Amino acid sequence: MHLPQWTAAWVLLLHGCAAGQPPQAVSTRTDVRNCSADPPYLPSTATNTTARLAALRDTMRAHGVHAYIVPSTDAHMSEYIAEQDSRLGWLTGFTGSAGTGVVTQDKAALWTDSRYWTQAERQLDCNWELQRTTSIESIGLWIMEAVTVGGNISLDPFLFSIDTWNSYSQALHGSGRTLLPIETNLVDQAWGDQRPSPPSGEIYSLPAAFTGSSWQEKVAGIRQQMEQHVRQPTAVLLSGLEETAWLLNLRGDDIPYTPVFYAYTLLTNTSISLFVDKLRLTAAAQLSLRADCPGPLCVELQDYSQALAHLRLYAHGNVTIWLGTQYTTYGLYRVIPQEKLLEDSYSPVMLAKAVKNVKEQEMLRAAHVRDAVAVIQHLLWLEKMVPQGQVDEFSGAQHIDMLRQAQEHSHGPSFQSISASGLNAALAHYSPSNRSSRKLSVDEMYLLDSGGQYLDGTTDITRTVHWGVPTPLQKEAYTRVLMGNIDLSRLVFPPNTAGRAVESFARRALWDVGLNYGHGTGHGIGNFLSVHEWPVGFQSNNVPLTAGMFTSIEPGYYQDGEFGIRIEDIALVVEAQTKHQSGKEPFLTFEVVSLVPYDRNLIDLSLLSPEQIRYLNTYYETIRARVGPELQQQQLEEEYRWLQRNTEPFPLGSATTTATATMGVLALTSFLSTLLIGLQA
Repeated sequence: MHLPQWTAAWVLLLHGCAAGQPPQAVSTRTDVRNCSADPPYLPSTATNTTARLAALRDTMRAHGVHAYIVPSTDAHMSEYIAEQDSRLGWLTGFTGSAGTGVVTQDKAALWTDSRYWTQAERQLDCNWELQRTTSIESIGLWIMEAVTVGGNISLDPFLFSIDTWNSYSQALHGSGRTLLPIETNLVDQAWGDQRPSPPSGEIYSLPAAFTGSSWQEKVAGIRQQMEQHVRQPTAVLLSGLEETAWLLNLRGDDIPYTPVFYAYTLLTNTSISLFVDKLRLTAAAQLSLRADCPGPLCVELQDYSQALAHLRLYAHGNVTIWLGTQYTTYGLYRVIPQEKLLEDSYSPVMLAKAVKNVKEQEMLRAAHVRDAVAVIQHLLWLEKMVPQGQVDEFSGAQHIDMLRQAQEHSHGPSFQSISASGLNAALAHYSPSNRSSRKLSVDEMYLLDSGGQYLDGTTDITRTVHWGVPTPLQKEAYTRVLMGNIDLSRLVFPPNTAGRAVESFARRALWDVGLNYGHGTGHGIGNFLSVHEWPVGFQSNNVPLTAGMFTSIEPGYYQDGEFGIRIEDIALVVEAQTKHQSGKEPFLTFEVVSLVPYDRNLIDLSLLSPEQIRYLNTYYETIRARVGPELQQQQLEEEYRWLQRNTEPFPLGSATTTATATMGVLALTSFLSTLLIGLQA
């Protein structure tokens, strides 16, 4: 996300990168690299990339390439990628989900955001410079310093979205360097026969009980949008893997944590072309897709590798092709004549998928009830085992995954669990492994960000706990993060409001005392699809919030080298019950569907307003009403008693009620209301 300058500076400070930090603070740490030492120091988590870089540079010379750009995504702009597509990870050793590498004949650099700075310092060797930004302008400037005028800057056009290609083209425009797409991937050539094989699992139909509507109804809805569009497009091109999976009610296991499969779809007014490995479709899936053949609801199965050739041939006709620039690669885009393009940031399928119908909403609610059972089981287990010194981060992550797997309709985790204790929790996206796993202790804070895939929904929840005596800063920071979570969750806002316009409500309590966090405040979530589902959320490139959308709400605070806090819930956008109605459409608010209580040991009630405490008490009543019966049905009586203890109502008398505090809140609310109106204008 794009942050104001002073905010970005604060984020840098949190991560120990602000100017003026004593250099000895870095040299004393053994968990990160120190390339200025003699000899350079590398932790055990770093990867030796010397041979890999040499192989890539040989390939670059053979193709006349002076700089090669390597992204962290695949040909479908997926967040999580299969092993065969982990090109940046293989080349650098860096396993974060967001990054860009650039290699020249004598230099190599990695760009990533603040979530991954410390992780990169743990995983990179000294062949690599770490650039603490994701700005393409920054990458362009680095390239122009590293490559002389007349040099060729190359990339694989099937790994870059249209928007990203345009940004690189603009950054290098007029520099005397040539941006040269090469369809042969040079990292793949360097990787050679060591590159993992493509996925080969089954592609199957989602049972009707777990779909919001039939795929035929979804196709009819998209075709209706095509007919009603002023440009009347003749086809919609789907490149995002979730788009095809959702539209045709199919699922697979090609991508870790996300039940999708490699495919493209070209949907026209009269035909449906699915480009996929046909041999991997189950018999039931093929029957579902071809039951109405021939006809406009017959899915024509074509080989995955033929998508580009088919699109090129189709584009020769009298056609208009509707696509979303965020998920379509430049490699596909450039074969369509400009006058035959209808471009939006997101395809109509991506937008339709974001708004859940009544059945989909009920399924997601039900999935979160069962998910809460697993998380409550885990928190009770931790209370017992951590004081005995029996749990580390890795075993903690394994345990929550095991508990979820035992729940009905489970299909594995929705992402790699972030199980982080003490200083590791200050890394927003830290995940433990057998090579690096800290023992959990009653003397440290513990952050667990985890989620599950269920046939009826995808979940994602974060809870931060402390089993001992938290410091005053830890308790205040936790409470202020909780206040931000509450303030945004209970917010009532006008229809057609963009998430970015209200995002600051989650930061207000932190900003009041000069604290902040460096990641986004929330993301959409799917029905047995992606745990991070675009285009819903609170960033500048998200669409306006609409009733039926699900989003996470997840403020946090991270003290580098010490502790981290995040409180995350999934919430459904619903119509608000207001005293007045000033327009044709009702105002909106959120219904939180994550149902796990917060850590009472970390809450400073004196900081909360009466309204915030009332919200908490109402939320806890909901948890008791929805999760309590499920615990009893599963005969988890000890967990049921734990739930009753941890959802006791908070006393209202502890809340701050001074006139000064009230005036301050009113003044800030007035300011934010003015800001909201300005952003909507």
